[in-house]
Amino acid sequence: MKATAVAHPIQGLIKYHGLADPVLRLPFHDSISVCTAPLTTRTTIEFGDFPRDTATIDDHDISAREMERILAVVDPIRARAGIPQRFRMASVNDFPSNVGLGASASGFAALALAACRAAGLEADAQQVSIFARRGAGSATRAVTGGFSKWKMGLSDEDSYATELAGEDLQMDIIVALIPAFKQTEDAHREALTSPFFHARLAEMPRLIAEMELAIRKRDVGAICALAERDTLMLHGITMTGSAEMVLWQPETLRVILAVRKMREAGIPAFFSIDTGATVYVNTLPGRGPDVQPHIEELGIRTIPCRVGGPAHVVGDALF
Repeated sequence: MKATAVAHPIQGLIKYHGLADPVLRLPFHDSISVCTAPLTTRTTIEFGDFPRDTATIDDHDISAREMERILAVVDPIRARAGIPQRFRMASVNDFPSNVGLGASASGFAALALAACRAAGLEADAQQVSIFARRGAGSATRAVTGGFSKWKMGLSDEDSYATELAGEDLQMDIIVALIPAFKQTEDAHREALTSPFFHARLAEMPRLIAEMELAIRKRDVGAICALAERDTLMLHGITMTGSAEMVLWQPETLRVILAVRKMREAGIPAFFSIDTGATVYVNTLPGRGPDVQPHIEELGIRTIPCRVGGPAHVVGDALF
């Protein structure tokens, strides 16, 4: 009763912000993201005769809040499979976490898939994404991979992700890594206090439709431009909530200005920022090598990425 799964983190393209139901993690609107390979989270879980549930992340013991989120995923799987056993779990990221790179998405996607397999539960991608959502909303789309849409739904059973395009639709992604600890849950709580929240909510159907059309037409330039526009709208809300959360660092602004300078010089570069300071610099396939040196000139560490696939079971367990 042991299984291991690997998932890629996600970059939000049309991002979700705020939760209509914080327990079930139901959002206020649909959202679209892209998985970022080669970054991965690998998670192993085993059910057995253990005295209690235990878990580690990157070889460190977890907090009580982290265990609550893990149990929010694993307990429904145990209930569905009808197994009473306790579990031990280990999860390892090959990229920095808590810096805006979507580690919670890949972590809970890998956990949900591994737990289903370890429990002997035959669940399809839709059902796995429902389980993963209980840990992190963005994990729904890390389950399905590629360019995926998370349907907001109205209940636990109809809020899940579907793939819009797979790894055959590629774009170059240069991550400008800017470490700055943040709590995404805090930002979600604050979102509704911004006077601009409902204005963005009203824009969502149109933005989602435009992004779906761009993906269907395989128009990578339009995908990148829409993600940049949505970034500015989202962070405008974050900065104007009651806590006035400014998550950017000085380096974040330097990257934004460098991206705009690149565009003026004819390099198709666009910025995208999830909840944090780290910047994704998106560009057309094959143009990553043109973008990366301009970011590194700022003294900022970069990670070149591409579009990644869905979560999958592997044989190389962590214990």
